[in-house]
Amino acid sequence: MTEPTLIEEVPSRAMVIIPHPDDGEISCGGTVARWAQAGCEVVFVLCTNGDKGTNDELTTSAQLIPVREEEQRNAAKVLGVKEVVFLGHADGELEDDRQFRGELVSEIRRHTPDVVFCFDPYRRNHAHRDHRISGQAALDAIFPYARDRLHFPEILLELGLEPHKVLTIYLWGADEPDSYVDITGHLDAKVKSLEAHVSQVGHRDVGEFIEARAKTVGEAVNVSYAEAFRRITMRG
Repeated sequence: MTEPTLIEEVPSRAMVIIPHPDDGEISCGGTVARWAQAGCEVVFVLCTNGDKGTNDELTTSAQLIPVREEEQRNAAKVLGVKEVVFLGHADGELEDDRQFRGELVSEIRRHTPDVVFCFDPYRRNHAHRDHRISGQAALDAIFPYARDRLHFPEILLELGLEPHKVLTIYLWGADEPDSYVDITGHLDAKVKSLEAHVSQVGHRDVGEFIEARAKTVGEAVNVSYAEAFRRITMRG
């Protein structure tokens, strides 16, 4: 088993590829807050519109979409995120196809992140389909599609977006994480960003759950609170 590493370096630009509204805050909100405060430009790419995320029989998908978009913007503001890109796919209907990969390639080439966060599609336990597909499509979009000039030539020709090489990928939800970020000074921002998703958390106190989870993760690297990832360093 790989020795856990505490990540100290802060990249210039980072991207978080998110399946549903609030997944980014839960998975890496503390890291985003820490990095944004240190000067990193962070972009959220939200894959779905979260239009199925309610048990209220009187709420329709059409009514829910603008609510969840506003909540995501508010949450991103708490964390210091530079921009939120809304791809707008229906909740539960992501497909690992050329259209979706092309959308991710376009955003990677447009924002040129050094680091990308996404869901680990190779975990052993079953996960939401959107999580698995967003993670797999993100990995493929990063390599080889965003990097190689002859993939998606229309993105270069029509949008003028040059190929881009991502340096590092951090996967959340991994069975065996190897990289950790100390979020001790940014736990409050993580909690407040999650609380911004009012349609999902309501008036529940999510702080206790988030704190307990971050504390358990932090024990692996002897810090008070942390977030954990599996790191992939891309070859030259």
